[in-house]
Amino acid sequence: METYEPSTLADARAEQATDGRWTLVFIRDFPHPPARVWRALTKPADLTEWAPYTADRDLDTLGPATLTMIDGDEHVDIAVEVTQADPEHTLAYSWGTDLLRWDLAPTASGTRLTLRHTVADASWVPQVAAGWHICLDVADRLLEGNPIAPIRGNKARAHGWDSLRDAYATKLDIPTDEAN
Repeated sequence: METYEPSTLADARAEQATDGRWTLVFIRDFPHPPARVWRALTKPADLTEWAPYTADRDLDTLGPATLTMIDGDEHVDIAVEVTQADPEHTLAYSWGTDLLRWDLAPTASGTRLTLRHTVADASWVPQVAAGWHICLDVADRLLEGNPIAPIRGNKARAHGWDSLRDAYATKLDIPTDEAN
């Protein structure tokens, strides 16, 4: 595999919801048009190249789907419900007990992606940020036509996940338990 070095930290913040859950707001600019970024977020053939999961169907329509989390040889199916699919603008779905919302906005040089990933506990936010950071770096390489293999699960630890988790914990002012 070609050498991977994490990009600089993304624009990110943590917000507490009224129900006590926490949302990571993760913003990343891509020098690619919204149509291409949308395809990477919704098409199984693209998702398998960068995401921590594969999808059993296109995610560009409402309704149930199955995302299969991949960690080495371990595969875990998670039922999801696509609740919003506005092509090239917004994709939202449940992911187990988590909620994900991907918003795309055209920019002069490509697309601004804003991911809102809601989790049960604040301690998960830096971990989620580190994971999405690596996945979106891999997605960017795919979009630019210079793909590298997906970096998923425990494999991410060998590619800077721990350092990213700690850096996001500091940036977001959320203590982290290094045993995770």
